[in-house]
Amino acid sequence: MTKKSHVLIVEDEKKLASLLVDYLSVSEYETSCVHDGLDVEPWLAKHHTDVILLDLMLPGKNGIEICKSIRQTSQVPIIMVTAKVEEIDRLLGLEIGADDYICKPFSPKEVVARVKAMLRRVKGASSASKISLPFSIDADRMVVAIEQQSIALTSVELKMLSLLSTEPGRIFSRDQFMNTCYTDHRIVSDRTIDSHIKKLRKKIAAIGDENWIYSVYGVGYKLVV
Repeated sequence: MTKKSHVLIVEDEKKLASLLVDYLSVSEYETSCVHDGLDVEPWLAKHHTDVILLDLMLPGKNGIEICKSIRQTSQVPIIMVTAKVEEIDRLLGLEIGADDYICKPFSPKEVVARVKAMLRRVKGASSASKISLPFSIDADRMVVAIEQQSIALTSVELKMLSLLSTEPGRIFSRDQFMNTCYTDHRIVSDRTIDSHIKKLRKKIAAIGDENWIYSVYGVGYKLVV
């Protein structure tokens, strides 16, 4: 029996949340609902979900802050739901790690379609992540190892390499590196990210013959193995 995918609905409008539950259940998704922003992370600490439908405006803690916090420890797909359609809000959502948007008012059928599309993307990324990496990362010892050789990494370098390794071939923007590496939300420049990548490449080159971190001009970096 195929396990059903789970969708966490974070929405303070209970009637709307109930409507989404009905539509997603008909499409054979399991669902859970959280109505207060402060309850999201405690719920995630105890449960698994495959996709999060995250409303922007919530009591307790707003969707942007929740998304930032989640991205410090997880890459679970997040679809932001918002009635604020200004372009700056869309850009801000992307920068803090959201994977997609749905703007209110919306059709529940559109939500189901977006969830299905997101899960297809995740399935494809999961297949890609099964590629055997030419190195291993020891997070506890903060080292990267190639065959019998290893070299120490800084905390930022470890987070960068770990992020790149989650999806080989995917391009990660400098903003995504910033959000992953600097959990205190300090402001750093693109040059800071580039400098860390340069040092990481140099360390890997010291124990391996190839460069696996490629730059994509004007976009970011990707891992090619």
